[in-house]
Amino acid sequence: MSPDNFSRIVLAAIEEGLSSLGNSPREAIFYHLEASFQLKKEDIPLNLTEFKQALEKIFGPGTPYIEKLITRRLCEKLGLNFEDDENVNLLVYVDDAKKRLSPKGGEKDE
Repeated sequence: MSPDNFSRIVLAAIEEGLSSLGNSPREAIFYHLEASFQLKKEDIPLNLTEFKQALEKIFGPGTPYIEKLITRRLCEKLGLNFEDDENVNLLVYVDDAKKRLSPKGGEKDE
């Protein structure tokens, strides 16, 4: 999978995960990310660390819940099993998904 395709899938998973909160809240979050954190929606997949930090500032202790909504969608989109681990965050899930989909190794989806 090309990096561009992967980025598009990550962004779609983020949009769908945030849509679980409702469309208006999702749009408000994207607005807040751009206005307060200078993080445009289309730039999020290439700036996941900044996105995660912004979520932590917006949602505080609720951030892991938001991350799980996103990672669950990401796994669905990529055909990977979602393993709910409270010690694993969004960055780890995305990195793991990249490794599992790389041609060199990791698990192959059958």
